[in-house]
Amino acid sequence: MSFKRLDPEDFLVSSDAITSTMWSTNLPSLSTFFTSSIQEASSAGNYYLSIFQTGSTLSNAEVQFEIAYADSLGSGSTYYNSAVPGVSPTKTIYGQYRSLILEDENSNFIFGKGNNILTGSNFWVISLERARYKQNLLPGSLNLTLSGSGIQTLKLTDDSVDNPVSQFLGSTRVYQLISGSNGTAGTSATSGYVAGSGSYGLVFPDLGTILINPAAVSQSIRLSPSRSNNSDGFNSRRLFTSISGAASFTANSQETLTSDYVFVRARNSEFNYSENPSFISGSTGEVIYNQFINAPQVYLTTIGMYNDSNELVAVAKMSRPLLKDFTKEALVRVKLDF
Repeated sequence: MSFKRLDPEDFLVSSDAITSTMWSTNLPSLSTFFTSSIQEASSAGNYYLSIFQTGSTLSNAEVQFEIAYADSLGSGSTYYNSAVPGVSPTKTIYGQYRSLILEDENSNFIFGKGNNILTGSNFWVISLERARYKQNLLPGSLNLTLSGSGIQTLKLTDDSVDNPVSQFLGSTRVYQLISGSNGTAGTSATSGYVAGSGSYGLVFPDLGTILINPAAVSQSIRLSPSRSNNSDGFNSRRLFTSISGAASFTANSQETLTSDYVFVRARNSEFNYSENPSFISGSTGEVIYNQFINAPQVYLTTIGMYNDSNELVAVAKMSRPLLKDFTKEALVRVKLDF
């Protein structure tokens, strides 16, 4: 075993953006959607509906995303206490996302921009499972189809291609949800918006969250939430029925992998001897074979990385033993991913 202190120029930091399919099926598009009657009937069902990629009761059923309905007036769900009107799960959800995204409990969500905006008092939420979108939802990969009454369908995407400069709501990156595909509007005349109702929603790629504007959706496919007071409107299931009926939800995940590259150099005069018993006699400490004195040969197999306290912090294994002697030099690149 031999030691050598690395120089600053031996280190290099690199970042690579990796994209992959979002869903557990390993396919770009999810076409089958299932719910759990147990989850829906539980207390959690008052707040959100979990969506799975399969209806199997086996362990391969995994949550892909959740659907919730938020209403600033508390409409569409039963009040916690009938003596306190308007305080219900839908109002709690609205406040939750207002605090998370707007970072101000007195602000409201605005759909659209420019001269076509709508201040939304209610919305649907699609919250992608954290394990699915990894670091963030890949902008431009979102293609969600909703079905309405009859044979009406609505294809939605983010506007990341039409508007590549990132916008922020609070401290969170945001795109408008528009009609179209692959990050661009279907028609340039409307920019994918609805006249008088702004955009179809908001997309927060770093949160894996999509807000859907009911006012815009209802004009296109007549899909509306129930806003009755102190009554469960089953609004999460209404959106689930629309998504499952269209059977097409495409999205990719994205993550940045940071790697440390360490270049370990073994010059011709270095690392040519070994403390292995095949070199040294255990009883006398002498070199066993005379030819190993002036013409030694060793094989490099493992590189250990130590800190200043002489603690082993990482180990790199060679893909194959590397022959080393006085006539050879070696340059080994060690990659550390984290």
